[in-house]
Amino acid sequence: MKVLLNPEPSLSVISTVHNNRPRNSTHSHIRTSLRFSSKYLGPRIPRQPSFTVKSVLDSATIDQLGLTEFDIRNPALSSSYRRSQFPKPNQTVLDAQARVCTGPTQTRPLGEDQAFKVLDTILRSAKGDLKDEDDVSKSQLGAFFAAMTIRTNAFPEATQWSEGERRAMDTFWPLLVRVLPHDVIFIADPEGSIMGVGSSIGPQYLGNSSSEMRLVGALREVLAGGHLGYEEVQGVLRDVLPLNVENESSGVSESLLSAFLIGQRMNRETDRELKAYCLAFDDELGPPPVADVRSLTHYGEPYDGNTRYFRSTLFVAAVRSCYGEACLLHGVEWMPPKGGITEEQMLNFMGANTSLSPLQAKYLLEDEEVGFAYVSQREARPSLYSLTGLREHIKKRPPMATTEKVQQFVKARGKEAIIAGFYHDGYEEPLLMLMKRRGVHSGLVVKGEEGALSMTTRLRSAHITKGFPVNYCSGFRSLSMVSACEVDGVSRESFNVEVNAKDYGFEPTDSPRTDRSVSKNIALGLAALRGEKGPTYDRIVLNAGMVDHLLGCDGAEDISVALDRAREAIDSGKALKRLLNYIKISKKVR
Repeated sequence: MKVLLNPEPSLSVISTVHNNRPRNSTHSHIRTSLRFSSKYLGPRIPRQPSFTVKSVLDSATIDQLGLTEFDIRNPALSSSYRRSQFPKPNQTVLDAQARVCTGPTQTRPLGEDQAFKVLDTILRSAKGDLKDEDDVSKSQLGAFFAAMTIRTNAFPEATQWSEGERRAMDTFWPLLVRVLPHDVIFIADPEGSIMGVGSSIGPQYLGNSSSEMRLVGALREVLAGGHLGYEEVQGVLRDVLPLNVENESSGVSESLLSAFLIGQRMNRETDRELKAYCLAFDDELGPPPVADVRSLTHYGEPYDGNTRYFRSTLFVAAVRSCYGEACLLHGVEWMPPKGGITEEQMLNFMGANTSLSPLQAKYLLEDEEVGFAYVSQREARPSLYSLTGLREHIKKRPPMATTEKVQQFVKARGKEAIIAGFYHDGYEEPLLMLMKRRGVHSGLVVKGEEGALSMTTRLRSAHITKGFPVNYCSGFRSLSMVSACEVDGVSRESFNVEVNAKDYGFEPTDSPRTDRSVSKNIALGLAALRGEKGPTYDRIVLNAGMVDHLLGCDGAEDISVALDRAREAIDSGKALKRLLNYIKISKKVR
């Protein structure tokens, strides 16, 4: 294991080890019997083999769970969990957003042909010539024009407007300004200085309500490439959320809100802005319950799931619960932009209750036969959950895609730790900063596969030339029971680790692929929990034992001992029993 030390102030981290061996109308809109075929999934989804529950759970397990075929949520592809109530975005504009709604160095200016096509599509939509899926949504208009404005106001020359974009805008803006709503005109030209066509709409725009007035004021700063204070961001978020898409007159313009969210991400949020997003709705449902457990790890997986590789966290939580390391998972059923496999989909498929309140989750954490729980953002943070549909239409991830991973829906009487996945370099330190702000004893960020938490046993590619490799970890741990927000720096150590599974006796293997198949992810995980050795088993062991060690958990000082403890939890059948207990008891908890 390659370790780079960053002590606070100057501590040595032990790195020499032995090289041994988680009800309501928001559930999936499709509910079928257990047998299904790809014809139910729509024409855009590749044909998949049909599954039955017996291809995932054997008869004994089905009996143990007390399931009938109607208890199992299908279909088995993650893309099919998208709610049918969400209108789909216009694909032409969405493709352009993928290029321009991003950072100062990642943005790719549009070519002339694409720019003309996009603006022609927006014009025809604004004139009412496009319907349904072809219509360009308010959220798309807000995000696209915010990106164009920020690029011209604040981005370096290489990612400002291309000559083709300028020619297209010169052609279409005199037509667009006649048909676009005033909020979009404001976003596109807030000071009346960008488009070359004099207009007083942008400079004089104030919004249509008190909430919009605050949002418009903040947005002017964002569109200029500027940043906001902690109280200003929190004030905006609390004013405008939850989003009421059915009655915009009672809330705010989706165009303005989309512009605000994507604009903050494009400007690269400051620490104080991220703190505001992270903490804004902590008291939305009152103070969090406190579980009577000695140790609790909060798992912050990316909410938009995995689309390619095995997602291990649900099974890792079952393993770690066997030896007293309680785990709280959280997320959603489906989230853009990836729309991949999530813990909620897997638990739904297996018949578990995924509508638990934080208080109900507390009881499951304390249950000696369970020891882990899942809480949906839908139940714990309804204001943030109300943005799910809008997030699909802004294309790129907004600030809360980072901060929703650092949440404490339940607290503990004992030690607490937070672990979060990341993909883009530069977000590891902000995530750790948020964890320290939460006051937990230990924090860990992992660059797992797909930016999720799963470390791999695959050999590192020799072709990686920049950025952190997969299996890179960074974190901190307190050396006493005092929480991170109370220490003076002397009692905490920080570390950076590149985990090479081969160093601990794991054979290098290719990563198990699931390719959006919820049932396959479950089948792989359950087979491993039954003791079937192979790549999936190894990944669960690696991720359980290594997290125990890096977080400084009791009994995990030696990595080989921590890994053997995880193996014993699986081989003894305890981990599988814990998962089955969770599915049964979650349906009975009141």
